[in-house]
Amino acid sequence: MKSTQASTILDEASSPATATYEDRKSEFIAEACHVESAQEALAFVEAVRQRNPKARHVAYATIWGGGAGAGERMSDDGEPSGTAGKPIFDVLRAGGLTDCVVTVTRYFGGILLGSGGLVRAYSSAASSAIAAAHHAAIVEAVRLRLVVPYALRERMVRILADCGGRVADEQFTDVVTQDVDVPCDAVEPFEAQVREVTAAGVTPQRVGESHLVRGIGGE
Repeated sequence: MKSTQASTILDEASSPATATYEDRKSEFIAEACHVESAQEALAFVEAVRQRNPKARHVAYATIWGGGAGAGERMSDDGEPSGTAGKPIFDVLRAGGLTDCVVTVTRYFGGILLGSGGLVRAYSSAASSAIAAAHHAAIVEAVRLRLVVPYALRERMVRILADCGGRVADEQFTDVVTQDVDVPCDAVEPFEAQVREVTAAGVTPQRVGESHLVRGIGGE
């Protein structure tokens, strides 16, 4: 089983990546941040509107759902159909991005740009904000459940780290129940190491799918 990758941006809603594009006195301000649901994306869009009460339009596009890209939404916010939200969305798709939202706020300069000018402006602004963002890879993973004695807990964590995984949850009773996320292409080596270390006393149970976020280029 091989892991597949999409990518996202790490910038938070409180400090989004930003860029500005100007054309014939209209100003287009793009902002981009990480989200993990439609609700988070729409909350960010509303916050941008609240910060820009005099803006003519706040168009946006968002894709969410981890590596699977489960949901998407866009809005022209009053611009001619297909001239604002779709160009922003196309930038996200072209970059293989998910779990993010990009808004472009337009302050109208009094001169009509035409459909081609609007598409170029919204696309250029969105592209610049994405370029300014901090990027990360999304790696598809498998969630495994381990039930181990306390004496082996730290050993399991080290094996997991060596395989590029992470602990998603731990429950402590008379034993330790660990839910761990392991990259798809490392699942079999991880399971083999667990069996070896525990003399086949621990058998990882596959309980679902997940994903891992990894910085790109040391970000």
